[in-house]
Amino acid sequence: MAVRVQEADFDPGAELDALVAGRTDVGAVASFTGLVRGGDVTEMVLEHWPGVTEKALAAIEDEARGRFELNASLIVHRYGPLAPGARIVFVAAAAPHRRAAFEAAEFMMDYLKTRAPFWKKEVTPDGASWVDAREADDAAEARWRD
Repeated sequence: MAVRVQEADFDPGAELDALVAGRTDVGAVASFTGLVRGGDVTEMVLEHWPGVTEKALAAIEDEARGRFELNASLIVHRYGPLAPGARIVFVAAAAPHRRAAFEAAEFMMDYLKTRAPFWKKEVTPDGASWVDAREADDAAEARWRD
């Protein structure tokens, strides 16, 4: 399993290189990098419960590996104060064929948005407020249920 929860930034290119280094069984890699949106948001603060969060992310990655034919996968999620444009999350799925890689990456992101125990607070010029769950995220996650 490859899951990291960290305060430090990450390099998506370096993460992809490390994921497939020395592998000849991978025919496709799909990845997603989430960024802090700007606009009115001047900062996003992500909080988590250490230990619990890593276990939840590992369960998401494990479920993806069980559903899709993956050779390797990775989830990296940041916490702490983040400025607009900062990287928040990275998922990657390596598989023999593209469909499994695409679907697994999308699955992991949909589950991260609904099942990962992170709390997000957006700071704007008008103050700070906690971000509520979105119905669109719940609908995206629901399509993966059996």
